[in-house]
Amino acid sequence: MGLRDEILEQPSAVGRLLADPDDQVARVARRVLDRGVRMVFLAARGSSDNAGLYAKYLWGAFNSLPVAQAAPSLFTVYRRPPAIADSLVVAISQSGQSPDITSVVREGRRQGALTLAITNDVESPLAKASELVIDITAGPELAVAATKTYTTELVAIAMLSAALSEDPGRREWLARTPELIAQALTLDAPARTAAERHLAMAHCSVLGRGFNYATAFEWALKLKELAHVIAEPFSPADFEHGPVALAQEGFPVLAIVPAGPMAEVSVPLLRRLVEERHVELLLISNDEAALALAGTPLRLAPDLPEWLSPIVAIVPAQLLCYHLARARGLDTEDPLGLTKVTRTL
Repeated sequence: MGLRDEILEQPSAVGRLLADPDDQVARVARRVLDRGVRMVFLAARGSSDNAGLYAKYLWGAFNSLPVAQAAPSLFTVYRRPPAIADSLVVAISQSGQSPDITSVVREGRRQGALTLAITNDVESPLAKASELVIDITAGPELAVAATKTYTTELVAIAMLSAALSEDPGRREWLARTPELIAQALTLDAPARTAAERHLAMAHCSVLGRGFNYATAFEWALKLKELAHVIAEPFSPADFEHGPVALAQEGFPVLAIVPAGPMAEVSVPLLRRLVEERHVELLLISNDEAALALAGTPLRLAPDLPEWLSPIVAIVPAQLLCYHLARARGLDTEDPLGLTKVTRTL
């Protein structure tokens, strides 16, 4: 199985997690509610850290839980960990092998905090160090670049949010995610065309805000890993605070702008970038005003709620990166200088 197969497998991988025959997410939610947790301390690296950005917005918006993202060096290099006893300590890692992330969980348990691992390996050091575990059940992921493990991490985060808030409406939407991802996979041909159009792209900015701040970071990471593009992720708001100087004629701006409150504040910037700066806009969206501005539009399902969109929007981004790497003759299975499991201290 290669990277393309793993991208295409995402509807079934997400479906396995949503089936949750052991009711693992409900059990975790009960423990968190019983503990009266008021904040989350989250540790992760790479794609899993980007998933943590989604948790920051989702758990904040729907569960009133502030999320602080850990600085693991405080635990390993400096050996001066902060006080986290009153937090839910969450570690996200597809492999569960990195010592620095595991050290955060071990210190959390030492301080008496409730600890949770979200991982694809329930036998990993991280899972064994954690009091609670959510198995994302993505199955073996052989390609170095994370795809199905990233989307299943997002789904696990959303499932826990819905369980904590006891919101049946959001659970119903989550049940539709395999279908919505399958629909996004039909953008394969447009993503290939977009890759051909941007074959010479050496650098770009990737914009996403709110729930899709995570998507901007993950898309930029995939562009770096797979296609060797120097891709800088920004919130549109941060982009206006200096980096907008990069936006000259023909400069590639990639953006994720689903319909919703964030589109209302992002579209005016995109309009200025296109009409005044003449940037090359590649857009993943279901907002008609935003799509009308894009030189290269990739259209999402029209009824997709913004809070759920990161799980779906990353799929055409993955396809674009795959096709761009292939068009450049790069190895999509074993990118230069990377390994599947990275162990940092």
